[in-house]
Amino acid sequence: MMWLQVSVIYLSCLLLTCQSQTQDQASLSRSNDPTGHCLYTFTVASPSKSSCPGTSTKPEIDGVLSRLTLLEALVSQLIAGVDRGTEIGVGSNDEKGLQEAYSQVTGERNQLQQDKERLNRQVQELQKRLDELNQEAETLRQKPCQQPHTSEGAQQKNKPDSESTYYLGNGAYQEMKAEVTEVPASHLIPEGNLSLTGCGELLSVGDPMLHRKADSITGKYGVWLQDPDPQGPYTNKTVWRIDAVGKDVRQLFIYEDMEQFTRGFPMKVLVLPESVESTGATVYQGSLYYQRRRSRTLIRYDLASESVASRLDLPHAGFHGQYPYSWGGYTDIDLAVDEQGLWAIYSTSKAKGAIVISQLDPKSLEVKKSWETNIRKNTVANSFMVCGRLYTLASYAAPNTTINFVFDTASGVGRPVSVPFKNKYRYNSMVDYNHAQRKLFTWDNFHMVTYDIRLGRASNGSS
Repeated sequence: MMWLQVSVIYLSCLLLTCQSQTQDQASLSRSNDPTGHCLYTFTVASPSKSSCPGTSTKPEIDGVLSRLTLLEALVSQLIAGVDRGTEIGVGSNDEKGLQEAYSQVTGERNQLQQDKERLNRQVQELQKRLDELNQEAETLRQKPCQQPHTSEGAQQKNKPDSESTYYLGNGAYQEMKAEVTEVPASHLIPEGNLSLTGCGELLSVGDPMLHRKADSITGKYGVWLQDPDPQGPYTNKTVWRIDAVGKDVRQLFIYEDMEQFTRGFPMKVLVLPESVESTGATVYQGSLYYQRRRSRTLIRYDLASESVASRLDLPHAGFHGQYPYSWGGYTDIDLAVDEQGLWAIYSTSKAKGAIVISQLDPKSLEVKKSWETNIRKNTVANSFMVCGRLYTLASYAAPNTTINFVFDTASGVGRPVSVPFKNKYRYNSMVDYNHAQRKLFTWDNFHMVTYDIRLGRASNGSS
């Protein structure tokens, strides 16, 4: 735009200069034409030619006018082109911004659509299970009650293999059995006689108690707990937390006590040397135990020295979505702690998706002993260990669900149970037992929650 303005000024100056040079040689005369009209004549002498080559100057004047008209048109087009280019440039930036905003909105819409479809599938699956349970319950109501003539242990021992196999193939049947099975009265003892160090079967789970809600999307699910058997410099009051949403989960938040945890004031944040996979981590005897991302490798991270103390591949274990819990989340390997030590809950191709329990050496991570159950891992929402027994949770989303199955490693026998459990916030992605406090620690849809539990004496014949 600037150079066009300079060019116009230059042409104006040139015309003015030419006019000033010829002004002294110009003359104006007046005379009558042959018809009697007054005729004014303006005469300018040529500075370079002594005589005219022709008698008529009209073609030359017409040529000059034509060139001037063409020049004016070109100048106008150039000026309009620059202005339009400036406008287009501004419009392009606006258009780019709109395109980015549109792409973001489209992506969010697609994500919401996927979530909607997933929830619809879950609703359909739950409805199907409910129909199956209602049908089976109606069938049971029509059958006459049989008086037991043998102990529960003998009944369990004489149970046909076909029913045991059915547990493996039908998750709805497992939930139905959990609903209709009562806890035997022989298990119940006065609560005042319970010892915090004694073991027994799980009798009841209390109401959820909220301690903290995550404040960002990375906290939709994760791990939080306290060490039941701590070693210096940390205590049993120290709270540990990992937000498990993301592709590179490495941050371990440390809180001095539950009060600081509730207020959201960590005293320290450690960056782990390798990424964490899902919500299966646990803390025990001064170490963090977790599964390395996209592998079957277990890592023991010493919290005092802040370094890896040992690592080992869990033999034949599925990982990264091969055998997860029903809620997904790459929960193939779940590490747990109870009165008897450190455990791994997982599955293998040999077990065909059924839960395998292995007791681990807490120092070397070597497998000490393993048990294969008849519980399909992807039909239960989560699981935990109490007194050497595996307990499974029927649903992670139903507000009122049950702990529906128990497997006792002492006897190698599993059976359905029905212990009420509440998912208050409808997306329970982590359940861990703390035997020192006799509590369950859970992570329920951004909410970090605990449950008090009550244990009773073990039943005869099944443990």
